[in-house]
Amino acid sequence: MKQLIHKYKIPAAGGLAVFMFWLYGLMEEETVPPEPALVEEAPVEVVPEEISTEEAVPVEVAIDVKGAVTMPGIYMMTSDQRVNDAINKAGGLTETADAAAVNLAQKVQDEMVIYVPTKGEGVPPVIASSTPGGNGAASAKSSESAEGTLININEADSSGLQKLPGVGEAKAQAIIDYRETEGPFTAAEELKNVSGIGDKTFEKLEPLITVQ
Repeated sequence: MKQLIHKYKIPAAGGLAVFMFWLYGLMEEETVPPEPALVEEAPVEVVPEEISTEEAVPVEVAIDVKGAVTMPGIYMMTSDQRVNDAINKAGGLTETADAAAVNLAQKVQDEMVIYVPTKGEGVPPVIASSTPGGNGAASAKSSESAEGTLININEADSSGLQKLPGVGEAKAQAIIDYRETEGPFTAAEELKNVSGIGDKTFEKLEPLITVQ
């Protein structure tokens, strides 16, 4: 029996050593953590912000030039032009024009009325830009209309009507007599039916009056 044990003792010990070495190697493989995968970051491209330097494109506008100019009328212009350009297009100022009453450097706007008064009208110069309603004017107006109030020719009394340029006591009474006999004005142009008010006088009055 001792011989049998001695005979298989060495191979058994060798086999046990091999088994232990294999078991140790297996445990080492299980305890080694896997290497983390490298994630390649995409390069971030920085795009410089573009600053817009484009200027507004001029548009075509209609301008009504009235008063002391050679050729009053409606003229087509561009929005980058100025009141002085519109007056030149209308043939320039007349000899009696009061150039100081108009802002010649103001840029024009669509539906703008440019009214050039004559010297001695006694009306303070007022340059009004376009209103929200779309009616713009560059004209000389009375102090009352300068505050944004037009004179209602259906309700104004004699003193109120006399605030209009070129309207004295006689013309004011003629306007009152007309509306009392013919009824209220339905349009501003009907003012030309009043004795003593012609086309030239009406051109001065039109930007300053209203019918309500």
